[in-house]
Amino acid sequence: MSKKPWVRPGAMIEFVLRSLFKRPATVKYPFEKMPVSPKFRGKLSFVPEKCIGCLMCVRDCPARAIKINKVGDKKFEAEIDLGKCIYCGQCVDSCPKKALGITPEFELAQIDRNKLKITYNEPGPAQQPEKKAE
Repeated sequence: MSKKPWVRPGAMIEFVLRSLFKRPATVKYPFEKMPVSPKFRGKLSFVPEKCIGCLMCVRDCPARAIKINKVGDKKFEAEIDLGKCIYCGQCVDSCPKKALGITPEFELAQIDRNKLKITYNEPGPAQQPEKKAE
C-alpha cells in the first residue's frame, strides 16, 4: 500500500510554498472585463423601424418573453421581459427583417424584477442590433 502525499508530515508546508509562486487560478472579474465570444447570446435589442409586425418572434419564443404592440400605422414596439428570456436567439433567427438582434451585454441582474421588462419604441443608437456571427 502506497503512502498518500497528504499523510506525510510537512506535505502541507510543501504545498503552500509551491503555491506562493504560481499565478492565481481566479480572474479579477469586476475590475477586468473578460471578452465575450462573438457567438455569445446576451441581451436582446430591437429596431422599431425594421419591424413589420409579423409576430414570428412572438410565435417562436419558447419562454413567451416577447410582445409586439402596434403603436401606429406600420409602427410597432416590442416589450421584452429579460426575466423570462432564456437567451436562445430563436426570435432573432426567425425575424424576417432582422428587427431583433443579440448584443454582448450580459450584466443584467436587478433587484426589482420590473426593471427587466424593457419596451423598445423609439429608434436610437443603443438599440441597433449587432451583426450575428455566422
